[in-house]
Amino acid sequence: MKTLLILSASLLLLSCKGEPNENKSDDNDSVDHNSVDVSSKIVIETNMGEIKVELHPETAPITVANFLDYVDQKYFDGTIFHRVMSNFMIQGGGFELKNDVPTEKETGDGIQNESARTKKNLRGTLAMARTSDPHSATAQFFINVVDNPSLDHPDTTDGYGYAVFGEVIEGMEVVNKIKMVEVGTGYLNSLRPDGRVASGPHQNVPLIDPVVIKSIRREPKS
Repeated sequence: MKTLLILSASLLLLSCKGEPNENKSDDNDSVDHNSVDVSSKIVIETNMGEIKVELHPETAPITVANFLDYVDQKYFDGTIFHRVMSNFMIQGGGFELKNDVPTEKETGDGIQNESARTKKNLRGTLAMARTSDPHSATAQFFINVVDNPSLDHPDTTDGYGYAVFGEVIEGMEVVNKIKMVEVGTGYLNSLRPDGRVASGPHQNVPLIDPVVIKSIRREPKS
């Protein structure tokens, strides 16, 4: 994934692609309303416990299909939650540890933003992370740990929100454990638009023990 450079006071921060913020784009492309028939549940196995998620293919068909494509490729195995904010969200799915340094993985192209028709960014929901480009979401996702109405699709015709594509149905206690890990400024290796790796400081990075996503799998149908 590509990165954005943000100059904040005296500290240069590398902002990961897919980092949720409160800035909405003025882009207003049409949203694909085609439906998709997919499995409805996934299991996120972490080194801190298991999280079961119900997906929302009825309101986020493109997003769910894209996410499950990464799941079926076992793309998420060994990735981490690289950004943790106890009063906001926990974000992961795009970085893996290489020589103990979080390093961004390559992904496919961005997808159509479906936030206009998805559910709200409420506590326990999963949404796609992205840059200021509303259609840049690929693999990185976040779990809301509080209600975040500022991330919802705006009521006006301009701009986009962050597309919700699932919700935690079991394991919210694991999410709560993750959100309380010690964080600070840490170095991440991010991918530049030209494919080169750029190392730089990021805020809200778990510092002591990494939060590892061992796997994400579809739950077997009973």
